[in-house]
Amino acid sequence: MSMRSVLATALTILSLSTAPAWAARATDGEAKILFWQAVSSMNPYLSGGSKEVYAASIVIEPLAGFDENGKMFPRLAADIPTLENGGVSADRLSVTWKVKDGLKWSDGSDVTAEDVAFTWRYCTAPGGGCAQRAKFDGVAKVEAVDRLTVKITFDKPTSYVYGPFVGALSPIIQMAQFKDCIGEKAQQCTAANFAPIGTGPFVVKDFKANDVVSFIANQHYRDPAKPAFATLTLKGGGDAAAAARAVLETGEFDFAWNTVIEPEVMDLMLKAGKGRVASAFSTTVERIHLNPFAVDPSLGAKRSTREAGPHPSLSDPAVRRALSLAIDRDILVEAGYGAGGKATCNVIPSPDDFASNGVDWCLKQDIPGANKLLDEAGWEMGGDGIRAKNGVRLAYLFQTSTNSVRQGTQQLVKDWWKEIGVETELRNVPATVYFGSDPASPDTYKKFYADIEMYASGFETTDPAKFLADFRCDKIPSPNDGWQGGNVARFCDPAYDTLIGDLNNASGRAERAVIIKKLNDMLVNSGYVLPIVNRGEPSTIANTLVDAKINPWDTQLWNVENWKRGR
Repeated sequence: MSMRSVLATALTILSLSTAPAWAARATDGEAKILFWQAVSSMNPYLSGGSKEVYAASIVIEPLAGFDENGKMFPRLAADIPTLENGGVSADRLSVTWKVKDGLKWSDGSDVTAEDVAFTWRYCTAPGGGCAQRAKFDGVAKVEAVDRLTVKITFDKPTSYVYGPFVGALSPIIQMAQFKDCIGEKAQQCTAANFAPIGTGPFVVKDFKANDVVSFIANQHYRDPAKPAFATLTLKGGGDAAAAARAVLETGEFDFAWNTVIEPEVMDLMLKAGKGRVASAFSTTVERIHLNPFAVDPSLGAKRSTREAGPHPSLSDPAVRRALSLAIDRDILVEAGYGAGGKATCNVIPSPDDFASNGVDWCLKQDIPGANKLLDEAGWEMGGDGIRAKNGVRLAYLFQTSTNSVRQGTQQLVKDWWKEIGVETELRNVPATVYFGSDPASPDTYKKFYADIEMYASGFETTDPAKFLADFRCDKIPSPNDGWQGGNVARFCDPAYDTLIGDLNNASGRAERAVIIKKLNDMLVNSGYVLPIVNRGEPSTIANTLVDAKINPWDTQLWNVENWKRGR
């Protein structure tokens, strides 16, 4: 053997011994994920809950997504279309995407532009109850120009063309699998909704609704070296504290999402040394909704809809403002969130240039001011300490999901409201049910069969257009759309709807920022939406799990294809 060959062999051995010993595809065993809010569907078009969107992102993908820094990057697309590269038309009436050549569905068939166009037809079909319909607002048509080229045409010039098919809320589904699931048939396609054929790193092997989802590595995934894990299990159920404990203390799981628990409890768990907590602030806001509509059970199918008529007391703006003023948001942060929360009056807390500084009246608790408002509005204090007017008492059912932090928040709010003459009955519903998509359940947050409810949400991208559009009048959930409408708060203002149209027509980021701030202020000043805490979305991660990066702009499973077991 020549000296050159000996040297080459030695260098090869050295490089192999010093390089990280990461596994190739499907050779790294099992990864175990815990969602204490169990998954009820793998189709985000039929359930807008974060747990369904996150779970589905393991299997089905959009044309583009966002990294942990908020930068857009192509997933199924070859690149990001812009004005500069000609992908966005000069008149902003269209955007043209190129699908990567050679992409395969998990069944081995080709991914084409027809699948993209079909996804739009699927979501916009009448009677389908698509939970992500707002992602396609303003879209006139989506057409496959050729096998790999898809053109989206808007009905008017659009400043932000990256709503459709960008981010986990609007992934591409396979036309061959869902072609018979259009419109009213959408909910009936159980096999497809539970196990969609996808392009992501994993494939559904077994789905048990509201329990556990088992995945195996997708052998047709576009990167031949990924995913490293052969199998992935996503277990649902329990509560946030138990989920955190399963990672940080017992080590039974590798990753637990949405582990919002009291700071002192989390600190004790971390002492076991088996994991860490990762959190990033973005757009998630814990907020309270005051129902504008009557909720008396005697109203039957009209309950909590526009047909029910106005709420007997919450329709009074003085009552709504008093309820907000009575809340000490700083105490809520201190008691329930610690460094993972910030008091806020904004529905849109970030990015910074979109965050309004025009609403600060709710930041400081003002019990005397709240009492004065109610006095002036004619709500008189009764002998039982509860205010009433014209036979209507300020007595409310306040519901939220089962979670120790939320129950603590409920109790504090109840005590503050008692100081202003309001009686509050507290109710909590298991998260799997509360955020579930069963149209027959009376306990979902979208049905809102209560006077007041609380939950947290935000927007998955760096632009809130879709999120804000969900507060339009025509987005109010009702039996007509299978209770899938995005306007859970039931806020309705024609002036707001008009401003949403102006946002879609805005020509640049600065102009959009002005409109977004106005929309935020309209929501908050209406009093029907009470933001309380800008919440970091914490997840607990085992020390042995490598490259699980928290992303405030996409799903927490956005890079699951890169997860590895530490050696």
